Amino acid sequence: MNDPLGWLFGAELHIGGQAILWREIIGNLFGLLSALGGMRRRVWAWPVGIVGNVLLFTVFVGAVFDTPQDQNLWGQAGRQIFFIAVSLWGWYRWKQARDAGGAGGGAAITPRWATWAERAQLVVLYAVGTAVFWWIFGIIGSYGRLTEAWILTGSILATYGMARGWVEFWLIWLAVDAVGVPTLVNAGFYPSAVLYGFYGLFCVVGFITWLRAERARPVDPRGPEIQQVGA
Repeated sequence: MNDPLGWLFGAELHIGGQAILWREIIGNLFGLLSALGGMRRRVWAWPVGIVGNVLLFTVFVGAVFDTPQDQNLWGQAGRQIFFIAVSLWGWYRWKQARDAGGAGGGAAITPRWATWAERAQLVVLYAVGTAVFWWIFGIIGSYGRLTEAWILTGSILATYGMARGWVEFWLIWLAVDAVGVPTLVNAGFYPSAVLYGFYGLFCVVGFITWLRAERARPVDPRGPEIQQVGA
């Protein structure tokens, strides 16, 4: 194969007359691997996820990168950019925590519940973010203005919550998936829709895994506001 990059951008899988880009499949596989690393609280989850984000960005800006769907999902594409930015911060944060001793067993952090103040912050940011992106998508256009705004805002907050080590981030992902699956099916991005559906089940497992880790963590005598990785 003389031009791997050219193959990656042009290769398609045809199923039942439906063309599916291999880079959409590969990008989602990187995303799934990153989610597995996140569930296990491994630092490598962040760089692996970034690779998937780059690939999926080229998929969702379909009118620019010539995809079979030939349409732009600005919310899906935009969240890949935000993923990369937040993931760089999360990568640094988890690496810093791991280097400081981590949670043992190779895990970078010990999960905790967000405080009520932090939960209120998430609710407000979700509402404000959805409204702001809804307005932006009304200007630039998008496939499903409100659903794209909901997906983009939730994705940013879920990634931020993962970086902070909040157990609630899995629940935010479930809220994103509930809207994301039908949106992707309607737009014809079937590999991503399948992954979203599977990822919804994966989030339930991840939530239970982090909940058990949170319950097993030692109580800090300085109080619940003290975080292992720093607030």
